[in-house]
Amino acid sequence: MTDMMVMANAILPFILMAAIFYFMLWRPQKQEQKKRKEMLDSLKRGDKIITIGGMYGTLTKVGPTKVKVRLAEGIEIDFARTAVSCLQDAGADIQPENLEA
Repeated sequence: MTDMMVMANAILPFILMAAIFYFMLWRPQKQEQKKRKEMLDSLKRGDKIITIGGMYGTLTKVGPTKVKVRLAEGIEIDFARTAVSCLQDAGADIQPENLEA
């Protein structure tokens, strides 16, 4: 009986660490990856986007691996589909968090 208790006391910290790792790191990351994949899969022509490099533009062509983004009148650039960071909100401009003078 005491051997069983000693073994349970030795294993318990590892089980707790695994549970903490799962709920604080792995699960939230998987949820974020799922949201990003859904966003990339739902891209369509005319969407206003922001690239991971910070360029704002409008999608003019959407392919399986590349998208064509109109940055300004007459300026279109090809990007990898995964270079799209997020969609621009329709009614809100994205403001920098910290403006330094």
